[in-house]
Amino acid sequence: MDKYDLIVIGGGPGGYLAAERAAAGGLKVALFERRALGGVCLNEGCIPTKSLLHCAKLYRHATESEAFGVSVSGAVYDHTKAVTRKDKVVKTLTGGVEAAVKAAGVTVIKSSAKIAGRAEGGFAVLDADGTKYVAARLCVATGSETALPPIPGLKEGLASGFVKTSREILDMKTLPNSLVVIGGGVVGLEMACYFGSVGVKVTVIELAPKITGDTDPEICRVLISEYSRRGLEFRLSCRVKQIDAGAVTYEDKDGGEVRLECDTVLLAAGRRPVTEGVGLETLGIELSRGAIVTDSRLCTNVPGVYAIGDCNGRMMLAHTAYREAEVAVAHMLGKKDEMRYDHIPSVIYTDPEVASAGESKESALAKGLKVKEVKIPMTYAGRYVAESEGGAAFCKLVYDISRERLVGVHMMGPYASEMIYGAVLMLDTELPLSRLQKLVFPHPTVSEVIREGLFRL
Repeated sequence: MDKYDLIVIGGGPGGYLAAERAAAGGLKVALFERRALGGVCLNEGCIPTKSLLHCAKLYRHATESEAFGVSVSGAVYDHTKAVTRKDKVVKTLTGGVEAAVKAAGVTVIKSSAKIAGRAEGGFAVLDADGTKYVAARLCVATGSETALPPIPGLKEGLASGFVKTSREILDMKTLPNSLVVIGGGVVGLEMACYFGSVGVKVTVIELAPKITGDTDPEICRVLISEYSRRGLEFRLSCRVKQIDAGAVTYEDKDGGEVRLECDTVLLAAGRRPVTEGVGLETLGIELSRGAIVTDSRLCTNVPGVYAIGDCNGRMMLAHTAYREAEVAVAHMLGKKDEMRYDHIPSVIYTDPEVASAGESKESALAKGLKVKEVKIPMTYAGRYVAESEGGAAFCKLVYDISRERLVGVHMMGPYASEMIYGAVLMLDTELPLSRLQKLVFPHPTVSEVIREGLFRL
């Protein structure tokens, strides 16, 4: 029976980083993961989708570049080659992660794991074959999975391959002629963006009256307008009633029933924490709506047991999991650290990109804050004008008048995903506006739109 200082269950972003950092801190660590390391992010989420989206962006540039003096005739998109490249990218990165984890001294066990209660000297964990391992501490990082809403015909559609989740759709070797996306959240929109950009007829069906959840309402409206112009169709406030061979039936906002035929359906109606079958009940670990309850140090109600990443349901983002891993390991090593969720950035890698952090005007007002919002078109940045040919792009700053502090930043346009970290730094340090206005931005860069906004507050 092997004994460890820490056993990590799950090798996604949070799990593998926690294992690596804990081993670097002197702990004897074992990491359980039955699939390739990297979790959803590297294998079926962040990285593969960005690889495909970049391919689609290059294709769009090739077909819409005449205004820049570049004419391309006969441009053809090869989805099979794009998928092959995506697989190569994923293999490179997952291999790199495994090498780094092993180099740190972590024992990687390629198996599922189940908590089997307490044991002498800590907690017992069983692998798929029933071998027993014991650790003084546990870190649960089991991630999330596609939520399966109670739609008649859904399970049959998944079994036949007509309905796909974000995992299967990334491995399609040929493009469908038409695609219905159930869910207008981040996953649904990014996949709709990809397939729509390479010539697939795409329809997005969303139960809510707007797309992308808590994203700034104006950004949501502009995204819909931009993609409608490119041929995508959106059905908001619509409930899917039935899935059968070759069609999706939904109820529209007026109560009418519509049957929409298509080649493929993507189920992107949200994700849920993976907490069943892990053995949490053997330790009495507290759950809330299927997610593991944690405090600001990622501790559960059971001393010595931590939960990081999607399984705690706090914010299902890879970069959140990274930070949670750092905080949890710091606590294990007796160091002071604490998790804050108020300034974590959110990015939607559509084209144009969307990035935001902190409060929106609506959320700030709901909390009773007295705020001012300024909106700056990205045409105020010389580089944007030089490199872009029209399109919707802007930056919004939300300012707390009473505290004289910036509390929110929302951007839509090129490079938004790369600029948002600077906005997060402004929010997190809580520097006064007078100090922020003294920052020197490089010229010419699109980031200068933020500087322009600071002087309009």
